[in-house]
Amino acid sequence: MRNSYLFVLLVASLASMGQFAIATYMPAFAAIAEELAATPVQVQQTLTAYLLPFALALFWHGAIADAIGRRGFLLFGLGLFFGASLLCMLAPSIEWLFAGRALQGLSAGIGMVVGRVMIRDRFDGVHAQRQMALVAIGFSLAPAIAPLCGGWLLPWFGWRGIFAFLALLSALLLFGCWRHLAETLPFDKRQSLHPLALSRAFAEQLRDAPFVLICLTNAGANAAIYLYVLSAPTFVIEHLGLGAQSFAWLFLPIVGGLLAGAFAAHRVAGRMSAARGVLLGSAVMLFATLLNIGLCLWLPSHVPWPLLALPIFALGLMLTQPGLQLLALDRFPERRGLASSGFITVHQLVTALSSALLVPLLQDSTLSLALGMAALQYLALLAFWLAQRNAVARSDTSHQEQNT
Repeated sequence: MRNSYLFVLLVASLASMGQFAIATYMPAFAAIAEELAATPVQVQQTLTAYLLPFALALFWHGAIADAIGRRGFLLFGLGLFFGASLLCMLAPSIEWLFAGRALQGLSAGIGMVVGRVMIRDRFDGVHAQRQMALVAIGFSLAPAIAPLCGGWLLPWFGWRGIFAFLALLSALLLFGCWRHLAETLPFDKRQSLHPLALSRAFAEQLRDAPFVLICLTNAGANAAIYLYVLSAPTFVIEHLGLGAQSFAWLFLPIVGGLLAGAFAAHRVAGRMSAARGVLLGSAVMLFATLLNIGLCLWLPSHVPWPLLALPIFALGLMLTQPGLQLLALDRFPERRGLASSGFITVHQLVTALSSALLVPLLQDSTLSLALGMAALQYLALLAFWLAQRNAVARSDTSHQEQNT
């Protein structure tokens, strides 16, 4: 494709579909519960119905894209997401909504996995790092735009109109990718889907300690901020004392930090190594967690105090993202699709577990959310330190074997 900016725009949009599927309908939880005669817990669990299939399917998306190519698989995923959104829109009961959300989860991750791999297919080194940072700019807009769109659509079209909006977005993106997105994986570089070859590739990933630890680093840092995203209805309405159309108070500061961090990551690309970029972002996040705990301990749970540390944390998070993605993909240059799947699968599994276990446990107070964010980030930094230490040890061992 001639226009690299259009390429980046399409990839960023593909990556953002999963975010839209998570956050757009959050302002409609109460309306869904009332119309479908469901409990608030059942409506909350529609997030889990989306996130678990999303996470479990992710690991296969990359392997399929490595075998059959990128473009056709992307188009299939967008078509399935379109149908799933229509099913959600027409759901006559909470059980049908669960089914539609599960299908959305199965399909939304295809664009997220394959889009990032297509960037690495086309670009190398610093250029790849900068393109990933540009995609992150678009990706970081989704958590703010999605709930705002849901809040605006709800009074006019009801909660079903929100899922009609998701169907329209996926249809437009399907047309754009069909019209403008070219294949990036040549036939001679495609990998086998034979069960034996695939099982060996999976086992190689699981045995690669630096890769697994890099994935855990990314998952822990993202799960830390997602504690607030997934607990948004409780945080905004109960803790901040705001209305159902006031989700912007939470999402706009976070997205402001994400945008600032994405721009900063684009600027520092090429000026420091990927690992140093991750450490810089981690230092910013550590400062934000300490500030967040202090604010929750000593200031009231009213706007703006519980929100001040969140954009700082989000800025640090985005500084880590290009470096973590490149470090993970470059562990397996022959199977980048599979590496991308593994990277995002770990992220989404941790997010799904957080939605099911940590959010209900921590959302009752702003202090517990702050402590949960800090714990997840500290574990993420520990994982990255172990990944770097292990990678250095393996490199030294390899050099010694070559010398002997």
